[in-house]
Amino acid sequence: MILRTAQSEDVAAMLDWAASEGWNPGLEDAEAFACADADGFFVAEKKGGLAAAISVVNHSPGFAFLGLYICRPNYRGRGIGLKLWSHALDHAGDRTVGLDGVAEQQANYAKSGFVKTGETIRFEGPVPDIAVEGLRLLGPREAANLGQLDLLANGFLRPRFLSSWLVNTETRCTVVLDGAEGPVGFATARLCHYGCKVGPLIAPTAEAALELMSAATRALGQSHAILDVPGAQSGFCDTLVSLGWQATFETARMYRGTPPQPAHPESLFGVATLELG
Repeated sequence: MILRTAQSEDVAAMLDWAASEGWNPGLEDAEAFACADADGFFVAEKKGGLAAAISVVNHSPGFAFLGLYICRPNYRGRGIGLKLWSHALDHAGDRTVGLDGVAEQQANYAKSGFVKTGETIRFEGPVPDIAVEGLRLLGPREAANLGQLDLLANGFLRPRFLSSWLVNTETRCTVVLDGAEGPVGFATARLCHYGCKVGPLIAPTAEAALELMSAATRALGQSHAILDVPGAQSGFCDTLVSLGWQATFETARMYRGTPPQPAHPESLFGVATLELG
């Protein structure tokens, strides 16, 4: 068995695996993921081909995020995934590492020092048709201007990720809400293997979050969306349910090391992606 850094074609294969597992990645996620940390994706290779995969993306000197941890069904139960897990975590060095863990794996993650701090709940439902003023499409080379809002909401910097994630293409759209002194919120919608996901969704209020989500989703011609909501946003979750949304999936947000301390966690209504945080 060979443990090695993934190449671009390997990252594309990892996302195909994620789609087959029902994780529903975005249609253009591979390029954005690789731009975040080209050396942060790893595979275990056997003579028969790739056996397992994982990502540990270093967003900043102090923070990394783990995701895309998949072992192919015919290679499970052989310890391959655990060896790759340990190999990939070395890439993070002494950084704090975050992840969104499914229920059946949380005990295993705890053995590696990960501690649960909250939940992330996936909701799906109809997007309200809200027409508001003050929203606009993201401008060219403007992603860096939104980095501060992302930092205040999440508690860590990730400039490489945002520069590739916050772009407008045929399958992806970012909408910005301006205040008196500049942007106060934004939302990115992207077409996925199934439906449309929104994230990140950062806003000053729940009402503004709904407006941003509606504008970004409908800019892609969609009327339904998928949103991964922090469990601490219980009031917003109730609002989504009242609008006909359903909770379909839940993960535990876990950290190894000191968790980030965002200045304005209440402004985060939807995480960007369960794979990269």
